Amino acid sequence: MIKLVYIAGPYRGNGTPDCIHKNIQAARTVAKKYWQKGYAVICPHMNSAYMDGACLDEMFLNGAIEILKRCDGIVMMPNWQQSEGSRNELNVADKLGLEIIYEEEL
Repeated sequence: MIKLVYIAGPYRGNGTPDCIHKNIQAARTVAKKYWQKGYAVICPHMNSAYMDGACLDEMFLNGAIEILKRCDGIVMMPNWQQSEGSRNELNVADKLGLEIIYEEEL
């Protein structure tokens, strides 16, 4: 059976379009790496890329947690500590007993 992992890391950063773009691309790079390692991958950065304002941020964050609950593990990207959402995702993953992988610096 293929394990399903969730990529967790900063999305908004400082909120500028350039920072958001860089964070999406960094998450894409990590997601690609884990696909190549044989995992099925959920990358929420790609799932909601550039949809800012489409709904309340709370909806995106709550939806991401629902997706995470269906995964076998979580991959914590570099700089995850800077993201409140990522810290919350790690807490949920830990409570659920999911495998936690800490990705090294890119």
